[in-house]
Amino acid sequence: MGIPFGIGIGWYKKMAYIFDPFINAMNATPRVALLPLIIIWLGIGILSKIGIIFIGAVFPLMINTRDGVKTTPITLVDAARSFGASQWQIFKSVVVPSTVPFVLTGLRLAVGRSLIGVFVGELYAATAGIGFMITVAGATFQTDKVFVGILIFIITGLVVTDILDRIERRFDEWRPKVGALQ
Repeated sequence: MGIPFGIGIGWYKKMAYIFDPFINAMNATPRVALLPLIIIWLGIGILSKIGIIFIGAVFPLMINTRDGVKTTPITLVDAARSFGASQWQIFKSVVVPSTVPFVLTGLRLAVGRSLIGVFVGELYAATAGIGFMITVAGATFQTDKVFVGILIFIITGLVVTDILDRIERRFDEWRPKVGALQ
């Protein structure tokens, strides 16, 4: 949901005027502060965990996608227009390739925020799960179980980040070549 909505906000100025204040306010709000509302609305269980994870992940992805669309080089758009490209052709051949690196960065940020969401969701709004296990083990001084839970989060983060790295490498040629990083 973050990618198409971010594209819409970046591509259509009216949409940006309507939704940008809300997106910026939600991004600035600590997700943990929303936890009581999410529990009231969705209950204790899997739905509240999904809600917390969604709120944590969608905004970095949406903001990065929006900024990727907005920072598409205008010279490339003008060049495509001068060759008679339609809006759809400009979008798929200029905007999408220039936005992909931003989307991938947004995904990388979303992974971290999602793992935090899983932990916080299970910490406060669950009766089972790894976060719950860590909480119970910490309260009963079972250090080994705390380390196992933390290790599971670390391994999950590493695996998902590695998958994103592999995907990013497939799109490396779409990244702009700049400065000393060449």
